[in-house]
Amino acid sequence: MSLLLKDIFLPLASFTLEVNVEIHARVTAIFGPSGAGKTSLLDLIAGLRHPASAFIQLDGQVLTDVSKRVFVPARNRGIGYVPQDLALFLHLSVRRNLLYSRRNHRDPSPLFNLERIVELLDIQALIERGIADLSGGEKQRVALARALLSSPRLLLLDEPLANLDEKLKSRVIPYLARIRDEFKVPMLYVTHDQSETRALAEEVILLNDGKVVR
Repeated sequence: MSLLLKDIFLPLASFTLEVNVEIHARVTAIFGPSGAGKTSLLDLIAGLRHPASAFIQLDGQVLTDVSKRVFVPARNRGIGYVPQDLALFLHLSVRRNLLYSRRNHRDPSPLFNLERIVELLDIQALIERGIADLSGGEKQRVALARALLSSPRLLLLDEPLANLDEKLKSRVIPYLARIRDEFKVPMLYVTHDQSETRALAEEVILLNDGKVVR
């Protein structure tokens, strides 16, 4: 993967996000304290925010170039996103949540078929259940499965384990490692937990007060 983030400039209420970085690792952790701008950066890459200035290029495709008025809609970027709140549909079953992600992907890669992903994330027993009936760890796995079923070329994970206790974290991290190793989908992994960074990431970007520290 090659992800170029150049001249990122996004004024926010409490600070301004300013980023210039090029990313090539399979898993890159975006590490920093709360309020550092980590989620805002993911939103820009996903196409959920419009920056004042930015050039964002993924594997040679320009996704955002404010100077040339280029802005690829989020649904056409080929990016899977697992936000902090997971964004699962509470009124739908697990199966219908998973299938929802395929609406805009008529020719999904055979690598990302439903049966394989359900088996990978060990959610066979959950498939007909409602979202409200799931535990926190189960919801995390369903959200990951839904993101993968969109056949992403990049996976954005925004503190996916933040609301889990240590026991559940120890169960979910191996699933993330399997996604990294078996599917070879590059990830940007937002966290403020060093143990998650050590377990999964090949590269770390330290973000603080809207700026890349190192």
